[in-house]
Amino acid sequence: MVVTCTTKSSEDYDRASELKAFDESKAGVKGLVDAGVSKVPRMFIQPPDDSRNCNNQFKFPVIDLHGMDSDPIRRKKIVEMVREASETWGFFTVVNHGIPVSVLEEMLDGARRFYEQDNEVKKEFYTRDLTRKVAYNSNFDLYVSKAANWRDTFYCLMAPHPLNPQELPATCRDILMGYKEQTMRLGLKLLELMSEAVGLNSNHLKDMDCAEGLAILCHYYPACPQPELTMGTTKHSDDDFLTILLQDQIGGLQVLHQDQWVDVPPVPGALVINVGDLLQVNFSVL
Repeated sequence: MVVTCTTKSSEDYDRASELKAFDESKAGVKGLVDAGVSKVPRMFIQPPDDSRNCNNQFKFPVIDLHGMDSDPIRRKKIVEMVREASETWGFFTVVNHGIPVSVLEEMLDGARRFYEQDNEVKKEFYTRDLTRKVAYNSNFDLYVSKAANWRDTFYCLMAPHPLNPQELPATCRDILMGYKEQTMRLGLKLLELMSEAVGLNSNHLKDMDCAEGLAILCHYYPACPQPELTMGTTKHSDDDFLTILLQDQIGGLQVLHQDQWVDVPPVPGALVINVGDLLQVNFSVL
């Protein structure tokens, strides 16, 4: 591995060279860990940020979707909970969403298999070509961000144009195709609930083609030797209409609520829903 922790002064530090060496290794952050780094390379060190402090006085919303298709009264309650959570949080956790736990566990395992396979195999997918439907790299904004995130990402564009399964990595090909079908079904149900929550016909967002596209991103956060110096994902907002988040049981996800960072507690078998900036604006103005 050609990336090491620099000890040069600020005047001598060549960030561009460090970024280039890291990128050209095509090994990602996982490659650094495998190489045995004991210190976080300077390119990953985040500036001090007081907003990392977490406030746990708020209770993150959890919505049970059981009965939403069979009980009209229950569905009305669910729609109201979706409306409130979308307007005030922009996030919520769903349980009894219809996707088997075995599928969720296999999706997590499939992602791990991809990252933990031989690096020479992974390199075949490493690219910064944004036109590729299947891509693996570390930090899409590597060359423009102030500090890199301690994270690698595998990306595949599954819809609206069908993806040839043979383009996917063999280590997670089957589960990616199966997970796609499951999340598309859930996504349609969530868009129905959100349409109803803003007083529209249940098919309104679907008819706007909000359910046409689907991208699956698999983030990987290797163990960090100095976690106090860097972050896996820095603060950001998403402008997508709807994001379904599957997180492992280690946790670590936080959302900004009333200018306070709040932990999103991992719930076994649950999924976290991010309604995205575009939808949240619609909830806020109604």
